[in-house]
Amino acid sequence: MKINREKIIKSVKAAFFILAGNALLAFLVAAFVIPHDIIMGGTTGIGIVLGRVLPVETALIVLILNVILLLAGLFVLGKKFFLTTVASSLLYPVFLGLMQRIPGIGGMTDNELLSAIFAGVLMGLSLGMVMRVGSSTGGMDILNLMLHKWFHLPVAVFVTITDFAVVGGQALFLEPEKLLYGIVVLVLETMVLDQVMLFGTAQIQIFAVSPHYEQIRLRLLTELEAGVTMTMIETGCLEKQQKGVLCVIPNRKLYAATELIQEIDPAAFITVTKIKEVRGRGFTSAREPVEIPGKA
Repeated sequence: MKINREKIIKSVKAAFFILAGNALLAFLVAAFVIPHDIIMGGTTGIGIVLGRVLPVETALIVLILNVILLLAGLFVLGKKFFLTTVASSLLYPVFLGLMQRIPGIGGMTDNELLSAIFAGVLMGLSLGMVMRVGSSTGGMDILNLMLHKWFHLPVAVFVTITDFAVVGGQALFLEPEKLLYGIVVLVLETMVLDQVMLFGTAQIQIFAVSPHYEQIRLRLLTELEAGVTMTMIETGCLEKQQKGVLCVIPNRKLYAATELIQEIDPAAFITVTKIKEVRGRGFTSAREPVEIPGKA
């Protein structure tokens, strides 16, 4: 029963993030990208280009392109890939069509730089929400994966090629300043996406070398309730074998941990490292109570 409940919660969470992420992506495109002709990649960029020469809404063009790529992905990449990308491939253009029908959505601001900033930040946030639950945004991602399968080159190579092709197509219709705004969007999107993907999983790793390792271990466990791993080391100068203390903690506990170690041994050798992601008991699963020897 517990396993089924956890699976249901996980599925509901994934569905919420996919829906919210695609809705937010559609909103920013309708509110900031299309009204100000800001350059962007993917099927949206192709839709914007074709929308200038065809009497068809951008949302409909994106939907048609996504469906074509989705069906191609089904035959080339398989059923499993199809099932994991079908939601975003269909939801996004539907949401985009609905957002474009909201009165005044394109008039939120007349400032193009402000639009580019909001577009980049919200795009990174929306894509991060979708990717955090293991889903794909579909669109050109499907084409890039198919090209990777056919030509056996890194996916990043095809991402660069297709993005340059789409952006270049838009640049033919727009002035150079629009291209600069597009670069602003791309940079902000990448920065925010990286932070969203790592949000809540990044931690600090402390490694301490001191002859008082046992006292440091006990106080980290009891006072900070931190997980501790002991490693066998040999000092470089004296070639003395002893234990090192390895501890992974949240950012907010860094000051307390270093102060605690230096209080025990002011000469302790301490290194502090930023860890991008931590998984396991005490972090992504519940921490089990541990009895510390000598603790009442």
